[in-house]
Amino acid sequence: MATVLHEMDGKVGVVTLAKPPHNLLDDQLIRDLVGAYHAVVAAGCRAILLRSAMRHFCAGAEMASWGTGTKLHTDQAGLEAISRSLEDVPVPTVAAVNGGVLGGGLELALTCDMIIAANTAFLGQVEVAVGLLPLLGGTQRIAQRAGIARAKEIAMLGRRHTPEAFERWGIINLVVPEAELGASSMTMARQLAAGPTKVIAGVKMQANLQARGGVAAADARQVEINDMIWKTRDRQRGADAFFASGPATAVFEGD
Repeated sequence: MATVLHEMDGKVGVVTLAKPPHNLLDDQLIRDLVGAYHAVVAAGCRAILLRSAMRHFCAGAEMASWGTGTKLHTDQAGLEAISRSLEDVPVPTVAAVNGGVLGGGLELALTCDMIIAANTAFLGQVEVAVGLLPLLGGTQRIAQRAGIARAKEIAMLGRRHTPEAFERWGIINLVVPEAELGASSMTMARQLAAGPTKVIAGVKMQANLQARGGVAAADARQVEINDMIWKTRDRQRGADAFFASGPATAVFEGD
């Protein structure tokens, strides 16, 4: 049985973690998640919404699989390939997180471009409590967003934090009432899906290059990325609409 579901809602690819009871992370769930991303991109989505059908977004690792079914933690190339598959997907991604967003669950959310959390969620890098190391890039991605000192605090102490604290530290983008999580996250995903998809992909490339290699790495490919954008039809639509009817009047089609 698939642990991840996917469907199209207009131009939004909706990817839903659906592994009872708490979306505990193992190799199968990760494979299914990467497969779901590939499927909605192939179906023509222009944004992805990652969400949970369970009480928790993802409450951490499936501890029973360590030493038996789970092998990913011994595979450096495999870990890197998974991170890139989720983080470099060519459309913007929004994570809607609820309940426990812990350990590997937080790391999955951090691969997304934006994170919206229910005000009842609780988040943390908790692996230290069971003698494990965050292996899906959580520590370094928190350091990118909140600084090294905060990343060390979160990973070394293993505490659970409120979404308001994570928003204040710049780790997540927005906190909303639990009842509004679905609507708010879908609204953001639809707005992204209605944008100039290839231009947004260029912005994403710039940001990811900077995150991994610094400003110089992003600067080094700026002309290349701009050349890619300049050839898109949406770039022309934006310019044409600006001169014909004013700014923010273009209807983009994603090409």
